[in-house]
Amino acid sequence: MDLWIFLSCAIGAFLMRGAGCTWNDITDRNFDGAVERTRSRPIPSGQVSVSQAIIWMVLQSLLGAMILFSYNITAIALGVLSLGLVAIYPFAKRFTWWPQVFLGLAFNWGALLAYVAHTGAIGSPAVLLYLAGISWTLFYDTIYAHQDKEDDALIGVKSTARLFGDASKQWLIVFGIISTLLLGLAAFIVTKDRSILSMSIALCATPAFALHLIWQLMRLETESPSVLLRLFRSNRDAGLIPVLFFAVSLTL
Repeated sequence: MDLWIFLSCAIGAFLMRGAGCTWNDITDRNFDGAVERTRSRPIPSGQVSVSQAIIWMVLQSLLGAMILFSYNITAIALGVLSLGLVAIYPFAKRFTWWPQVFLGLAFNWGALLAYVAHTGAIGSPAVLLYLAGISWTLFYDTIYAHQDKEDDALIGVKSTARLFGDASKQWLIVFGIISTLLLGLAAFIVTKDRSILSMSIALCATPAFALHLIWQLMRLETESPSVLLRLFRSNRDAGLIPVLFFAVSLTL
């Protein structure tokens, strides 16, 4: 059962992330067409029609639903609830300076869902990991949003990059600290009753993750789109770091 949860959550996250991104591209097609970096995306460039995109989104969602319905009833309910966040996120940039919060709420829902699929109920480690993920999302998506801040200002799109401006690095430090501390606390709660070796390895994920965020901050150039994109993409590795430590820890 644990192996199924691990594999199915990975596949489900891939499918639903794709469905969410497709929904985002549908709702943002006019904005994307007005931004230099995104006007070549499939929908604004005319490579894919809106109806084709909707069909693709529905197909991904149905495949994701097949996985979701293999879980317990609480996990199923939690999965259905996440659709509201996914639906709202693309519109957040229209009414708040903090759309990255809505992105974090939606993108990190899997931390809660996987835990509930495994245990049948929400526990404090899952909540802490969820909050850590939201803070981390604020970190990396603020970096991402700096790429488009000039175009966003022209078309009226809000973001934390525009809100923070020259103070962005200080805010990123705060988000990085919060995310790291919450990650470490979640790891401690899960492993405190395990062996010293298991707990030590799990807790090592915290400084390793923090070092990657520090590496990003040291290279941050908010006026260089190429640097911003490279740093944003490097968060794939930042996320894998604690996963690897936790995986080793749980085998001991």
